[in-house]
Amino acid sequence: MKTKYPRNINHGYAYTFFSYFGITGLWVMYLQTQGLSLVEIGLCESIFHIASFIFEVPTGVLADRFTYRSVLIMGRISAILSAIVILLGHSFWWFAIGFVLSALSYNLQSGTIDALMYDSLIKSKQTNVFPKIISNVNVIIEFGDTVGVVIAGFFVHWHFGLTYVISILIGFLGLVTVLLMNEPKLNTSLNEPHQTIKSIAVTAYQTLSHNRQLRGLMLFQAFFTGICTTYYYYFQSLMSKNHFSSILISSLLIMSAIVNIIGIKLTPTIQKQFSKRKLLTSLSFCLTILLLTSWLNLLPLLITLFLASQLLGSLVEPIFSSYYNDLIDSQQRATLLSVASVLFSVSMIALFPTMGWLIQTHNFSFAFGSVGIILLIGLTMMFRNLRLTNHN
Repeated sequence: MKTKYPRNINHGYAYTFFSYFGITGLWVMYLQTQGLSLVEIGLCESIFHIASFIFEVPTGVLADRFTYRSVLIMGRISAILSAIVILLGHSFWWFAIGFVLSALSYNLQSGTIDALMYDSLIKSKQTNVFPKIISNVNVIIEFGDTVGVVIAGFFVHWHFGLTYVISILIGFLGLVTVLLMNEPKLNTSLNEPHQTIKSIAVTAYQTLSHNRQLRGLMLFQAFFTGICTTYYYYFQSLMSKNHFSSILISSLLIMSAIVNIIGIKLTPTIQKQFSKRKLLTSLSFCLTILLLTSWLNLLPLLITLFLASQLLGSLVEPIFSSYYNDLIDSQQRATLLSVASVLFSVSMIALFPTMGWLIQTHNFSFAFGSVGIILLIGLTMMFRNLRLTNHN
């Protein structure tokens, strides 16, 4: 028993690498080569987030009713089918179907592999090492995503479709790792009530109505992360428009990954140096300046701003994770974290097609510079209200 289940940990590491291998990370550039407009590309991303929200509850029910391995197998099959559809599809609706399948594969694996590894440790009475394992998993995710995207950069000007062929092969490798796992006899998810759309909606309403601080943090993170994520993906259209070489694209993606790691490492120090209000104000100010500077439309400057946007995005995730854990009771943590995730999806559903339309009708600098102006107006009004409040 003590040697059988811990093997799942090594297989889980391999599965994580294969499932987060970012070979299709340049999908905005790929869909452009397939003739989609930036508005249609934005709608594809919106469809992904809508589908992800719809699938969140059904996939949780599947995890309760069936084994972890069966859910993970379905997840890899969905990922393979998604890559096949996107590779062979040549119209918006085919690509939309591919994104729906991609969302399904994401929901099927989200949390399931972690639960399987944790239950495996229960059987061998080694749950005390789980925090270290999760840390290793996060490193593997960052590494797998970066390696995949960097490799994809070399295919941009040479058989771009091969990235999805590789994705299909990687999907099969992920499937093999699942087949090599042993299903833990104890399934802890059976002892936990699964969420429903109604429970998430009710909790979201109650939380956002009564907890002003948590409401503000969740809305802030959803919008902030949405802007940084949108900047990252639509910068691909800028690279394509300016005919970046494969080496330059891969180099920028490597630099982006390094910046992300630096941001994550700096997070604890930054949290100690600034109060919550000062930190949120500073982040808002930095993002506003970044977006306003985009108006200059100078390519070397935009490259620098791209890296800066990734630094800001990498800071937000661990900082807000810490804030949420301090503010949320253990009994409500899972549901409220789902609320935060849903709010991010809502922001992406609105932001992605809107920014795609602005870039298509004007340009990259106009689109993000306009958001900077909106943020500047919002910050000015906020500080004005604070001064009036303090004066009274």
